[in-house]
Amino acid sequence: MRGTAAACAATVGLASTASASSDPFGQYYDDYRTVVDVTDVGADDTGNESITPVLEELRGDDRLLVFPEGRYRMDEQFRFTGFDNFGLVGQNATLVPANYYNFAGPQYRLFRLGLSDRPGKRIRFEGFDIDQSASNTGIRTIEAFASDRLEVRNITILGQHDSGTWGPGRFNLTDSSSTGIVDQFWAPDGGAWINDTPSAGDRWRGPTGIVANQNRGTLKFKHCWLGAFPDNGLYATSNSGKIIVHGGLYRNCNGANVRIGGQNSEIRWPTVEVDSMRPEDRSQRGIRIENGSGFEIYGAAITNTAPEPTSHAISVMNTCQSARIENTQIEVRGSEINHGVVLSPNCGETTLVDTTITHETAGGHPLWIQDTDRTDPILAEHLTIRGEAGDASGFRDSIRCERDNCRFNNIDVKQTGRNGANRNAVVNTGSNFTVYKSELRADRYPYIDIGSDALVRDSYLESSGSHEAVCLYSSSQNPSFKKNQLIDGIRDYGANYVTTWSNSYN
Repeated sequence: MRGTAAACAATVGLASTASASSDPFGQYYDDYRTVVDVTDVGADDTGNESITPVLEELRGDDRLLVFPEGRYRMDEQFRFTGFDNFGLVGQNATLVPANYYNFAGPQYRLFRLGLSDRPGKRIRFEGFDIDQSASNTGIRTIEAFASDRLEVRNITILGQHDSGTWGPGRFNLTDSSSTGIVDQFWAPDGGAWINDTPSAGDRWRGPTGIVANQNRGTLKFKHCWLGAFPDNGLYATSNSGKIIVHGGLYRNCNGANVRIGGQNSEIRWPTVEVDSMRPEDRSQRGIRIENGSGFEIYGAAITNTAPEPTSHAISVMNTCQSARIENTQIEVRGSEINHGVVLSPNCGETTLVDTTITHETAGGHPLWIQDTDRTDPILAEHLTIRGEAGDASGFRDSIRCERDNCRFNNIDVKQTGRNGANRNAVVNTGSNFTVYKSELRADRYPYIDIGSDALVRDSYLESSGSHEAVCLYSSSQNPSFKKNQLIDGIRDYGANYVTTWSNSYN
């Protein structure tokens, strides 16, 4: 097109500088040598005829294909790889996939832009609705591999992804210096379980909302919306690259609603809601972090009112080497056992700051630091725990600390038992454990020690159930209590080398 650009302007929609200011696509003209209005070269905008053959003819490097308002039928995959600069942009444009049985060739995608070994350098895909409201029309809208820059914006999937094929989006950056953004990619109606689709038996569980499983660059997901997918919502778990989640709404996904890996990845201000489950759902975790270090969860709002026993609000997995959770609000409610924040045995150093957990379930731990031989420190500061919960299956502790080198500063725990259950505020089984300037209240014991070398200092501990403030078992070694207010004192079942100094007991 380079040599014939001027001659072809009228027939292929090549925009001139003079017309760019009045054209809705004018903002893109400087980024491409050729801008083509697909309707000017035969693309049907009524939804009656497939546009894929036209797109195949128009495929070219340093080119933008623009779609004016209309409906565009697709019954075959469009594939383009190894290019430097290519984009597709819609203006109130709706893509209409053929159903599963009438879709030619690979029944997986509408657009495949780049491969892992032949990525596109710069990719743009913006401004489309995808109408999957008809039966068996669920299909991946776009799969993109970019080596320099990826821009995906304003994509809305209308209708449930119900054909059992791969989920709506897959995005990866292939170079450590590359950057990308997926902004307002919405698939609120989720996806059907595989056995309820034409692909029954072909794969496990069903589609994922968004996949980014080979990312090496910095990839940002901004204000995305995913609902009720059977195999995770946002699944971006590469151990290289950086993932940023900014805002967005993630709801009722099986597995995890937001599942992130990478180096120094950030999850900031998302809303995660679990308020319904299907018969096949087994675990609807809020946020799961793994495969990397330097994670930050900031400003998250996580609500789970339909919990299964493994649907933790936040899971810090064994392959997470370091993490910080800050300014986060968690609510877990319901008639089943469930936990709030769970630190897996082999996770690394983790910090919780300015976070509130409201926990009202049949049983479970608002914070569970699981048993391990690792000695990476765990720190919680300004952590608040509230709620009324049960003690089903023995999960009766607000904070269950089974790990060495844990410290709690300025924490405030007040949890009572429902229906006659007994709840403890803090139970420690590890060594080198510290509680400082904190308030612990429970209707059983505010503090139980089964570990070694624990220190509780400058804190207030009170039971609302006529128990002592502290319970020490015979396995407790060298516990110290200094300058605390321990209402009704200490119950000691044979602890060794107990130190008490300047405490009050009423």
